[in-house]
Amino acid sequence: MEKASHRRIAPPRTAPRRIAGLLGLLGTLFALMLAGAVPASAHATLESTDPHQNSVLATAPQAVTLTFSEGVSLSGDSVRVLDPAGKAVDTGNPGHADGRTDTARVGLNPGLANGTYTVAWRAVSEDSHPVGGAFTFSVGAPSDTSVSATALQGAKADGVVAALYGTGRTVAYVAFALLAGAAAFTLICWPAGVARRSVQRLLMTGWVALLVSTVAVLMLRGPYERGSGIGQALDLSLVRATLDERIGTALAARLLLLAASGVFLSLLVGQLGQPGPEGEDEHGDGRDDATTDTTESAETAELRELERRAARRPQREARLGLGVGGLVLAVALAATWVGADHASVGIQVWLALPLGLLHLIAMALWLGGLASLLVALREGVGAEVVDRFSKIALGSVAVLVVTGVYQSWRGLGSWGALTGTEYGRLLLVKTGCVVVMLGVAWVSRSWLARLRSAPAEATEVEPAELPEPVAVAAHSEDPVRQAQLERQRAAVASAGRERGLTPTRAGLRRSVLAEAAVAVAVLVVTTMLTNSPPGRVAGEVKAGGAAAPVAGGAAPAQTQPGRTVELELPYDTKGRTPNAKGTATVTVNPAGTGSNEVKLALDGTDGKPVDVPEVQLAFTLPDRDLGPLPVPLTPEGTGRWSGTAQLPLAGDWVVSVQIRSSDIDQTTPTKSLKIG
Repeated sequence: MEKASHRRIAPPRTAPRRIAGLLGLLGTLFALMLAGAVPASAHATLESTDPHQNSVLATAPQAVTLTFSEGVSLSGDSVRVLDPAGKAVDTGNPGHADGRTDTARVGLNPGLANGTYTVAWRAVSEDSHPVGGAFTFSVGAPSDTSVSATALQGAKADGVVAALYGTGRTVAYVAFALLAGAAAFTLICWPAGVARRSVQRLLMTGWVALLVSTVAVLMLRGPYERGSGIGQALDLSLVRATLDERIGTALAARLLLLAASGVFLSLLVGQLGQPGPEGEDEHGDGRDDATTDTTESAETAELRELERRAARRPQREARLGLGVGGLVLAVALAATWVGADHASVGIQVWLALPLGLLHLIAMALWLGGLASLLVALREGVGAEVVDRFSKIALGSVAVLVVTGVYQSWRGLGSWGALTGTEYGRLLLVKTGCVVVMLGVAWVSRSWLARLRSAPAEATEVEPAELPEPVAVAAHSEDPVRQAQLERQRAAVASAGRERGLTPTRAGLRRSVLAEAAVAVAVLVVTTMLTNSPPGRVAGEVKAGGAAAPVAGGAAPAQTQPGRTVELELPYDTKGRTPNAKGTATVTVNPAGTGSNEVKLALDGTDGKPVDVPEVQLAFTLPDRDLGPLPVPLTPEGTGRWSGTAQLPLAGDWVVSVQIRSSDIDQTTPTKSLKIG
């Protein structure tokens, strides 16, 4: 009691200190944003083509060349050229022009007839994501074309392959979190737990699942890129082509690291799974009833303590060595994701890569630790172990918040992208799931407080020594004796499972289980995010590229009175500039197949013309998987542009206008247009 009365109580944190800390965090994040306020590049975009979009050439070209915003990987059918009848007229096997990785070139058959040709392309950008699109050019004069949907269906991945590929990536994330988080939990929070079969099964489940999912992703990557069926998954030529890409190199490195991780797990179980020195309990403090003997002399007690410290030194050194080795392996494994994803391209790569590593490792510590905590609570661990993990989880959440805010800003680029792009909507879903997790974690902390306040429940429950069930002869046919044996076996199994699950422990375990369930949803959404183009560049990917001026000789569209279609597209970039909100008016004449004269007008809310830093117009025919076909625009005064759109097929087209009113504010309104 006297010691308790003299215990120092830390003063509560004052409001000014909290406010100062919050302002410091916000200031740091704001500085990061200002430092990176430059154009981004993630997912390759088509910058120019030769021949140009919508151009009309006097003679047939010998090749088609595409130039991208970043390096791309090509396959044997990455660039296809189709004549008006839908027949391929390219020589196949496209390559890089003059060895430049940001280009793609395919030769054309000699003696091409006059007419309109469609170029369909598909490539893999540096961040390992497939991109694709199409455009047209004409020889001699434009003509109608009947390009079939089958000829262009390679622009999208096969549904079964895409689903399996996404599942494999999700399983890999979960397995990494389980493997790294469980290993960290045993090293930091519960070293004695590695001797338990349940913990060993958890570690091996994470290792095996990561190995299987990595092999599956490696086999499915080729069909996923090329849009082929599941039958191509065993095509060794596709596997070899995948290994030549950045993501293939990352997957191969991951397999090698998993081999090293297997050695690490064997050392972890072999070193920490052995019983400690005589007289040492599971926590390694070596305390027993003898140390409390009041008759023991101080000199004898000091000698005993020195002996115990010497006996525990090899165990501490083993934990330290395993901790360093495990950290190196975790960072290296995390790099196989970060080095081949969004963080590896775009703005501030030097900062995005280390923050991406921190984000992934913090995720593993938190989510993998939750799974380990579930097992530990079932085994009857004390409040001390839960306290240790609680501190680690708190630090992990702090790292996740800081790195997540930066990654969100880097990927979005504007507030409008939160709702205007798939990336932004998925990010909102992920944020909601994380908020739910934090709420459940708060409930878990309340259960932990109850566990601390109950001394009888806070201590660790020792493994129970259960009597062996009464043996019954294998050939016995006595149903009464057989039923008795089954009841005894069930009692032994139930006692082992429910050992230590007092009401408080059970409540804590339920809340941790709910937290882990939401964590699985977070990982699923994370996988979908990595497969989606960042909102900052989604408009560029949607526009598809060729913004270069049309070469001389482009066929002007002939205006036909009475055939003009006018579309009004209200827009709002959510910015604060006068041009941030208004109406985009698109006029198409004659609204038929072939060449069409297109005019674009931007008017503010007051009806007066407004100018914007950037505007792009494109046409897409979803039913035929054609497009987007960008329209090169020529300025004709404030808020006015004109151009020529080559629409080769009749159908329900989608007109999209990408409008950027400032460096970060943009939107892309769309509207349907029936042609033919």
